[in-house]
Amino acid sequence: MNEAVIFDMDGTLFQTDLILEPSLEDTFQRLREEDLWEDETPLEQYRSIMGVSLPVVWETLLPNHTKVEQKRANEWFQKSLIENIRNGLGELYPYTNHVLQELTDRSISVFIASNGEEEYLHTIANQFALNDWVSGVYSIQVINSGDKSDLVHKIMNDHNISEALVVGDRRSDIRAAKANNLLAVGCKFDFSQEGELEEADVVIEDLRSVLELTAHLPHHLHVNKL
Repeated sequence: MNEAVIFDMDGTLFQTDLILEPSLEDTFQRLREEDLWEDETPLEQYRSIMGVSLPVVWETLLPNHTKVEQKRANEWFQKSLIENIRNGLGELYPYTNHVLQELTDRSISVFIASNGEEEYLHTIANQFALNDWVSGVYSIQVINSGDKSDLVHKIMNDHNISEALVVGDRRSDIRAAKANNLLAVGCKFDFSQEGELEEADVVIEDLRSVLELTAHLPHHLHVNKL
């Protein structure tokens, strides 16, 4: 029986908040220089939608701009994110390395399923040596539908996984778990919202709680908080 834990990246393993503001500021400064933006950087608006697919991000932040302009903004944003990661601005959440090492020692496979772009995700994985523990990093870009439920389904099929937890901080993570009949573990971290986490089977405030939950595989739990 193949068991796994499928983690989201932003706001779950990686403290995106540490690079979000400077990267978003860089992007909107570029937009101002191109006479495509005049107001303040919509940082709080971005925080409120963190975790949605990138096309939705730019449709939300730049609703009156063309698709070409939205694409350019995303390219600038991705470049800034990657530069900031390589410059050492980002960090993993506490106990990430410990949890991933322990899961590996228990022969439980670890995967990442994220709405982020491939280069961005692999930059994080390389910067923090996640490949020592992670069996696969999956970007939403590999799924035509852009639906994280389909992304999790692909991971399950690709690796013949029979039981798994999905760990994330947003509604898309919870629904991806539910759609695949997996335990939905909500992380009450930086970007989480109460209304989204209410749909989770379990809500955690510390990544170490994942280790306790995996001890119960393959039996699904239904508790409110650890």
